[in-house]
Amino acid sequence: MGEKNVLRLTTEPMTVSEYNRSVDDYADNIFRFLMGNLKQKEMAEDIVQDTYEKLWIKRETVSYEKVKTYLFTTAYHTMIDRLRKERRMISMEESGASENPVEMVSPDINKVLHEILNKLPTDQKAVILLRDYEGYSYKEIGEITGQSESQVKINIFRGRKFLKNYIGSIEVLI
Repeated sequence: MGEKNVLRLTTEPMTVSEYNRSVDDYADNIFRFLMGNLKQKEMAEDIVQDTYEKLWIKRETVSYEKVKTYLFTTAYHTMIDRLRKERRMISMEESGASENPVEMVSPDINKVLHEILNKLPTDQKAVILLRDYEGYSYKEIGEITGQSESQVKINIFRGRKFLKNYIGSIEVLI
């Protein structure tokens, strides 16, 4: 009988107080993660809101024990969908106009690092931010992004290698 209660507890739907606690516990972290990727406050806020709306709709099927992974996974996929949609819209609007390279006028190292991070492909940038800024394990990052643990490691390695090479080439210019 005790085992049955343990199993029942892990499949119970999320309560309203648990939902509210998830907002208190994770909304800021999700927002920081999105801002690290997007640099667009309004879009990051919208995605956080959409993520919690999706959680509210699925609260009957998501347990509080799994809510953190669910939230980051949902936020990540929503961000990717929005970026893809935005790219399609931009490519339709542009008529072959080429982008100007980003000029690094400010000596502010934080700004320079963010500009360098923005040069990474989305998958590599996301896993590096989740690992190095948010402190998630490879397994957790895999659950959030839908990648295998080995693919997460590969993307982190490739992203860090790019950053190292890019920073090295900047040192030559300084």
